[in-house]
Order: sequence, then structure tokens, then C-alpha cells
Amino acid sequence: MDNYFKIGKLVATYALKGEIILQHSLGKKSSLKGLETLFIEEKRDSFIPYFIESAKIKSDTETYVKFEGIDSKEAAHKLIQKEIWLLENEFKKFADKSAPISLLGFTMINEEEDLGEILEIIEQPHQVLCKILLNGKEALIPIHEEFLDKIDKKNRKVFVMLPDGLLEIYR
Repeated sequence: MDNYFKIGKLVATYALKGEIILQHSLGKKSSLKGLETLFIEEKRDSFIPYFIESAKIKSDTETYVKFEGIDSKEAAHKLIQKEIWLLENEFKKFADKSAPISLLGFTMINEEEDLGEILEIIEQPHQVLCKILLNGKEALIPIHEEFLDKIDKKNRKVFVMLPDGLLEIYR
């Protein structure tokens, strides 16, 4: 099965011919040059491809995107607030290596204990949260410089030293 990584969401229509603003967490300006497809998760684990007709940079975190077959503001409006996903190999090409989102798919280790794979990165103004599945429940683990021990990019592992009691609410 292909691995998909969430990179952002469609936040607004732009102009009258179906352009949409993609707000992304790729960590750098991107025109998505060379990318042919973005995916929208219609149902859980069911990803629908949308083919890119054109794309151009708006800002560090936003890109104007025009999809094939979406030719009016009304058609584009139906896609607003939809989350956007990339296949793993494309994600690796477009995500900045130093951006928090580049930790997607890494394994989180707390003092020798394998906590699980990082499934989502949630960036907030003063912290970054990593969503993992811990004992079958979604757990949000803050990545803060005080808790972060090291990041092993080669072996795709994030080593943390979490405060006592943080994981107990998920057990």
C-alpha cells in the first residue's frame, strides 16, 4: 500500500477560473514544479487524485493551484477545507529537510520505548505536536527542545525524553 503524507489544506478560491489556494507545511516556498498529482482523502484511507494543471507560489506557506476539470469558482469552492496529501516519494522531494513536517513517518522513541510512527505533524504558534497511535489511541506528543533528545534521519527515528505522566493519559 502506498504511504500518503498530509501537507496542508485548500483554504480559499482565487479568481474566477477555478484556482485554489493551498496552504502547506512543506517548510519552503513551492510552485510544486514537476508534481502532477495531489490527493484528497474522500473517505478514511481512500485517496482521490487531482491532476495539477498549473501551480505558482503565493507565499512561503501558500501556493495557487489549478486542477484539471475544475474550471469555475463554484467547482473550486466545493474543495475548500479539504486536506491535501502527497505520496511518500513525492513528499520527500518537496518537503524541506529541516521543516517539522519532514518527521512524518519517523518512529518516536521515548527512553528506549518505541512509541510508534509519527502520523501527522500539527504546527502551532509555540510548539509542534506529533500525532502517533499509542495503544490504539491517538496521542499528541509535543516536540519541544526540552523534550527532544536527537533526530536520527538516517534510521528515521526521533528520540525524546518526555516528562513523567505525559503518556499516562493515553494508557
